[in-house]
Amino acid sequence: MEFDLSLILMALPVAFVLGWMASRFDMRQLRMENRQAPKAYFKGLNFLLNEQQDQAIDAFIEAVQSDPDTSELHFALGNLFRRRGEYERAVRVHQHLLSRGDLSTDDRHRAQHALALDYLKAGLLDRAEESLLKLEGTRFEGQARLALLANYERSRDWEHAAQIAQKLESNGQGSFKGRLSHYLCEQATTCIGANNLQQGLIYLTQAMHIAPDAPRPRMDLARVQSLQGNSALACETLTQALTTAPGAIALIAPLLAQYAIASSQGPRVLGRLKTVYTHTPSLDVLDAIVALEAASGAPTATAREWYAHHLESEPSLVAAAKWIAGEKLEHEQFHPQVQRALDTAVKPLTRYRCAACGFEAKQHFWQCPGCQAWDSYPARRVEEL
Repeated sequence: MEFDLSLILMALPVAFVLGWMASRFDMRQLRMENRQAPKAYFKGLNFLLNEQQDQAIDAFIEAVQSDPDTSELHFALGNLFRRRGEYERAVRVHQHLLSRGDLSTDDRHRAQHALALDYLKAGLLDRAEESLLKLEGTRFEGQARLALLANYERSRDWEHAAQIAQKLESNGQGSFKGRLSHYLCEQATTCIGANNLQQGLIYLTQAMHIAPDAPRPRMDLARVQSLQGNSALACETLTQALTTAPGAIALIAPLLAQYAIASSQGPRVLGRLKTVYTHTPSLDVLDAIVALEAASGAPTATAREWYAHHLESEPSLVAAAKWIAGEKLEHEQFHPQVQRALDTAVKPLTRYRCAACGFEAKQHFWQCPGCQAWDSYPARRVEEL
C-alpha cells in the first residue's frame, strides 16, 4: 500500500485548528475560574474592611468552595470565626488544614498555632497547652511560649509558668524577673495557707533574690514573720522595704505601723514615717502616722491637726472627711447626715485603679483581676493619682 503524502498535508491544518480551539477553550475556562475565586476573595475582604463580618464569612466560604486547596482562605476564615467567638467552627477549619497531606511544613506550624489560639479563646486550657507545646523549635516558638505563660497564669500553675518565664528571658524576649518574683510569692502564699511556713519562707527568700527592689516579697515575708510571733523582725523587714521599694511606701506604711505597735517600736517607726511623709505626702502614710500617735496616747485633736495640715498642701476630700469627723459643727444635729454623705462621696476616691484597663477595686492587687496585667495597680489610691 502506497503512502499518500497528500492526506497528511491536508490533515495538518485540521489538527492545528482543532488544537488551537482546544487551547482557547481551556484558557477561557481557566480565566473564568481564576476570575470567580478572586472576585469572592476581594468581596470578602471588602466586607471585612467595612466590619461586616457575617457577609465576609459568607464570601470567604464561597471562595473556599471554589478552590478548596487554598490554605490562605482557610486561615482567613478560621481567624474570622475566632474573632466572632465561633470557636468550634474555627477549630474545625484549622483541624481540616492540619489533616491535609499537601500542606507545607511552615503552614502546618501556622495551623497548629492558630488551633492553639482557638483552644485558648474557648477556655480549653489543656488542649491549648498540648497544641502550644508542639510548636517548640518552630518559628512560632516565641509566640507559643508567651501564650503558654498566659495559659499557666490563668490556671494558676505557677511552677510551669516560672519555667516558661525563665526560657523567655534566656532567649532575650524581655525581662521576666518581676513575674518570676510574683510566681514565687504565689507559691509561698499556697504553702502558708497549708501551714507550711518553712517552705513559704524559702520561696520568699528566692523571690527577694530575683527581684530585690520588688515590694511584694518583703511585705509577704513580714506577714509570715508576724504569724511566727516575731513582730519586731516583721517591723525591721518593712523598714528595709521603705528603702528598697520607695514607690510602694503607701502600701508598706499601714502594715509597718501595725507591726510597730505590736512590737512596741512605735516611736522609732513614727519618726521614720514623718520623714517619709515630708518628702512624699500620702494619705496612707498619714493614716499610719495618726495610728502610731494614737497608740502612743496622743489626744484625738492631734489627728485632726494632721489632716488639716495635709489639706493645706493637698486638696483632698478624703482628708476633709476625716478632719470633719471629729469637728464640732454649728448645727451639730446634722453632723451624722453630713458625715454619712461625705463618707459615701469619698468611697470611690479610696479605691485602686488598674493603669492598664481601668478596673477599680477596694484593695490593691499585684495582678489585675480584669486584664491579668502584673504590677498595673499604682500604690496610691484614685484620689492621689
